[in-house]
Parts: sequence; C-alpha cells; structure tokens
Amino acid sequence: MTAPATSPTVKCLVWDLDDTLWDGVVLEQDDPDPFPEALETLAVLDKRGVLHAAASRSDPAVIARHLTERGLDDWFCAVQVGWDDKSAAVRHIAETLDIGLDTIAFIDNDPAERAEVAAALPSVRCYPAEDVARLPALSDFQPEHITAEAAGRRKLYRTEWRRREAQEEFGTDRQAFLASLDLVMEVRPAASDDLDRAGELTVRTHQLNSTGLTYDARELRGLSTSPDHQVRIAQLRDRFGDYGVIGLAVTELHHDDAVLRLMLMSCRVASRGVGGVLLTELIREAREGGRRPVAHFVPTDVNRNMLVTLRFAGYEQVASEGPLMVLAVDPARATPQRQQHIQVLSRA
Repeated sequence: MTAPATSPTVKCLVWDLDDTLWDGVVLEQDDPDPFPEALETLAVLDKRGVLHAAASRSDPAVIARHLTERGLDDWFCAVQVGWDDKSAAVRHIAETLDIGLDTIAFIDNDPAERAEVAAALPSVRCYPAEDVARLPALSDFQPEHITAEAAGRRKLYRTEWRRREAQEEFGTDRQAFLASLDLVMEVRPAASDDLDRAGELTVRTHQLNSTGLTYDARELRGLSTSPDHQVRIAQLRDRFGDYGVIGLAVTELHHDDAVLRLMLMSCRVASRGVGGVLLTELIREAREGGRRPVAHFVPTDVNRNMLVTLRFAGYEQVASEGPLMVLAVDPARATPQRQQHIQVLSRA
C-alpha cells in the first residue's frame, strides 16, 4: 500500500494538429501528410490506454474533413478546433473526459502555444513536437499495468461522447437523461481476473478516491483471500454499452465494524450518481452481516466530492487521527434508498 505518485500517469495526450500531427497547415495546403513518428506514437499510447484528443487553431469543418479523409478521426476522443486560447481548449477537453488536468499532456510545435498552456494550466505537462517519437519511452506515459480494458479505453470514451450527444437532447432535465440510459450496476467480490484492472483504477483515480491510497494487484489478491477483508468490484453498463469495472471497495471486518478502508470510482462515471449507489450496497451488506458501517477518509487536493458522497450516504464523522477522518453510519438511521435510475445486481 503506497501513497499516490506526485505526477500521475498521463491519461490523455492533447495534440496540436498543424505542423505537429501532420506536415503542414490544412488551411494552406491541399492534403498535408501525418508524420510517421506521430502515427507510431498514436498507436503505441493507444494500446496502453492513453487517450488522444486534439486542440487546433483552424476551421472546425476543414479539420473534421481532413481527419476523416485521412482516417485519423477514430483516434480522438475529443476535438476542440477554433481560434480561442489553447489552454481553454485543453481545459474543456479535461472537463469533457472527466479527468484531472494533472493527468493531461499537451504537444505543440509552437513554443508560444506551449508557454500559454503552461502558464494557464501549470499541472499540464507540455512537450515540443520534435519530442513526439520519444514520448512512449517516458515514464509518464507508461502505466504500471496494461489491461484488456486499457487497450479498449478509446472505444469506451468515444461511446461516452455519444452519450453526451444524447444528453444534449434532454437539455437541463438531467434526471430524464439518466432514466433514459437504462443503467445497470453489478456489485460483486473481486475475481482474480479483475485485480489488474482494480490496481490500475487505484493508480489512475484521484478525484474520487476516499483515502488517496493505492493497491497493486498483488496486494489486492492478498486482501481478497483474507477472511478479515472484503474486496468488492462495481461494473456498469447502459443502453450504449459497457463501462467496464468502474469502482472498487476494500473493507476490513474489524470486531463489530465493517471498516471501508478504500473506496474509489472512475472519474468518467462521476455524473451518473454511482458512488452513492455503491455505498448504499456496502452499507446494506455491512448491516446484514451484523456490523456497523464505518469509513476512513483522508482529504487530498482533489477528492472533496468523495467526502460529500459519503455524507449523503449517511456517514458522519465520529473521530479523527491526524489527517484521517473516521466516519460511521448511525445504527438508528435507515439504509439509504437505492437510486431509481440504476438497477443494482449484487452478488455477495
């Protein structure tokens, strides 16, 4: 069990396009060719689960046409094209993908553009275009585990883009949109095949991590076979497809308490209300086992939303040990009702 790295692994590389991804300027040339080394980096990072996005100063329709004609459009989970500052485009991409700015990298041939992004978004790592071939060799672009889900992450995020387009049809009626998704969450004990993905999730997820701790697959395997611990996995699907493993909970069974040592949810499902759903299942399971639901929480720079989720589920602070907050559910308090827009399948 270790504290998170100061510089998390890059989740998304944002590309400038003209003179960075391809050789020339689309608005000035008929059909600029992509750089071979750029295509290689696209492919290598994609296999590792690193997403690609684009931020370009140009005409959106012209860029979209060129990406499609060159067969490049499928590489990108988000594309921001216009004449605003690149930092605004990068920020919007991070918000669209529901990932932290500290997990974004930016590559651009123009030093002025890189300087603007670095000044406005200091946590974003910036690279010159001439470094494109060496990016895969950098530790920031090398996740500890490359799971089957990592290799398919681009597909998951492109599916999420379609969900966002569907959401726009509902305007501000968020509940109607959520109800239209036909969400199904399965909560079950972690199996051996889940553990690499679960370990990867602890490393990649910071905003919705209750303690900021990480477990690798070996540690999770030991905990999952321990009689004093429970390791639970949450999977999610909807009418658009499967989100895969999106949640992890590690509980210690300590005397009459079920102590939630770690709970985290993937940032890409933060807007679905699934954190509260998983907590409701953990509270129900603890009470059915005759134990008091307890949770540990350690504040970090980015996980305040997890504390809010814990409190909405009924956890209240009962003690503190330095930065560690100990929260518990009042035995007299009723178990929270399940969210109506999510069907839950629970396997003990």
